[in-house]
Amino acid sequence: MNLKFMLNDYILIWNLLFQASISESIYKLKQKLWLNYKEEYNNTYKEKVTMLKDPKNFIPSNDLIYNIMLSNKEYEKLKKQAEKYRLEIMRLWDKSKKNTNNLMTNIIRKDIGEINIYVVNKETNTIDTTGLTKDAKSLIIGKDINKQDPNEILLLLLNNILSKEIKNYTIETDIFKQAILELAILNEHASNLNGRSCYLSGTPSLSSMKRDIYPYWLMYLRVPKDELLNRMMRDNIAFDMDKYPYAKDLGKMNIEEFIDFCIRNKKHIIKTNKQ
Repeated sequence: MNLKFMLNDYILIWNLLFQASISESIYKLKQKLWLNYKEEYNNTYKEKVTMLKDPKNFIPSNDLIYNIMLSNKEYEKLKKQAEKYRLEIMRLWDKSKKNTNNLMTNIIRKDIGEINIYVVNKETNTIDTTGLTKDAKSLIIGKDINKQDPNEILLLLLNNILSKEIKNYTIETDIFKQAILELAILNEHASNLNGRSCYLSGTPSLSSMKRDIYPYWLMYLRVPKDELLNRMMRDNIAFDMDKYPYAKDLGKMNIEEFIDFCIRNKKHIIKTNKQ
């Protein structure tokens, strides 16, 4: 997997116009544009999907709104802030790239390829995966970086990317996909990045299911049988090893195959840990 962090005027302007206003001057400018150029403003809003298919070669049907924004001093200032933010995320990515490629090779076991990350101002508070399709690999991010846990933003990125790249499931079974992606990214990958177990973090509503899956998850990770007890102690998640015959075949699966396995055996998996 390779993430390319870029700045694009059209994408940045679109988010400044149609996300929540991030400054008083932008709010006033949006009002002015709406009052004076309603048709052009509405048409600009509709161009998002087309824009994300090929941002580098995107040509607006009418560039009036974009030209007004490009000539605005406030936009110039906000673009510089977005560029500074882009460099901050790039530095985080550079530090974690090797570890993340290990995640993709040894845990996800699925080739995702290159993803274009278009950075917008962090005040927009957005992660937009609309552009992650079969034909395009574009994602928009504008989120504050947590100073106490700077890797958090990369974990959110990976979780959003894989949620789109891994096949869809039914409403009833999608919870298995959510739980297993958390185990992969917010628990195992975060543990490797931070040098300590992060297995008790994540979405509270998924906690019980993740505990049920956890013994099979360790086998999927190819943790040797004689190391299972140490892992349980490290992650503070206990289970009766006598109830779980060690299944080496789980370690031969990729993430989608493991999700399918858990769904097929959901009655047994959920039931075993409750006995």
